[in-house]
Amino acid sequence: MNQYIGHENQFCGVEEYRLIGGRGDGMRLLQVRNGRGLEFTVSADRSADISRLSFKGMNMGYFAPCGYVAPDFYDDRGDGFLKSFTAGFLTTCGLTNAGRPCVDEGEELPLHGGISNTPAEHIYWERNEKEIRIHAKVTDARLFSHKLTLNRTLRCPLDEDAIEIEDRIKNEGDRAYPVEILYHMNMGYPLLSEKSLVYIPSVQVEARNERAAQGLDERNRMQKPEAGFEEQCYYHRFNGEGKAGIFQPEEGLGLMISFNSKNLNYFTQWKMMGVRDYVLGLEPGNCHPDGREKMRRDGTLKILQPEEEVSYRLKVNMINGMEMWGKMTID
Repeated sequence: MNQYIGHENQFCGVEEYRLIGGRGDGMRLLQVRNGRGLEFTVSADRSADISRLSFKGMNMGYFAPCGYVAPDFYDDRGDGFLKSFTAGFLTTCGLTNAGRPCVDEGEELPLHGGISNTPAEHIYWERNEKEIRIHAKVTDARLFSHKLTLNRTLRCPLDEDAIEIEDRIKNEGDRAYPVEILYHMNMGYPLLSEKSLVYIPSVQVEARNERAAQGLDERNRMQKPEAGFEEQCYYHRFNGEGKAGIFQPEEGLGLMISFNSKNLNYFTQWKMMGVRDYVLGLEPGNCHPDGREKMRRDGTLKILQPEEEVSYRLKVNMINGMEMWGKMTID
């Protein structure tokens, strides 16, 4: 134990609490601090997603107008997901569907699936001299249908300003079943503004639709909030390591997301510059957010056999200073 401190949580550690009031009433949250200026909140009742992220006092993520919403209020009809889409820094989309609601082989699938509105069955944290770890198990299963489990580990080194995410998804059923996952990472003000620098070194980029095609050449240029702005989505491809970053030069802070593009082989850039709906999504995944039915038609749907398991790993590095940003954006 450090001789200069009283309690081990004096400047770093994990504190658990519950919300009081509103539609988030009773939600269990874990606040993590690494003692170097990195703080984030894990939402135990929302698949152990990261609802808040800040670095050296600056907010990094986006909070949707609905704020915190407990799973009790989840509406799985059509796009009812949006009524409880807190966004936060990370919302996990899947595991049955990511993207548009659709019907796939007779199965009705809601917008972005139901995993992000599912509480962790078991969640705990541990700490040693090197890192803080949070472990969670989330079940996405239904009678006569799929039986999937998500085992998530979040690591926060105490000597580095970073968050590591490791997910293991297993098919515990007796039949093959599709698995889709999209890491819906949402950048928000003040990290995101018209001054922000965006870096996505993909080898290929495609506009999702005609509206997005109109802004293809300026996809990485952010702007002030605009009334009536219509979202724009861009699909990127990488070779080897995938990465995407954003930097706020006025604050001298930013972040870089890195992932293995061999199994997270799709990346969506969601540009939404609306009034209050002001967010930039940097979203690695194993699919596009166009719904499972389309991925099946395209022959790109991922299928897990009974007892088969797949792992995904991502890392989010905080950036402190223009010099560090420059080094991390050298192609």
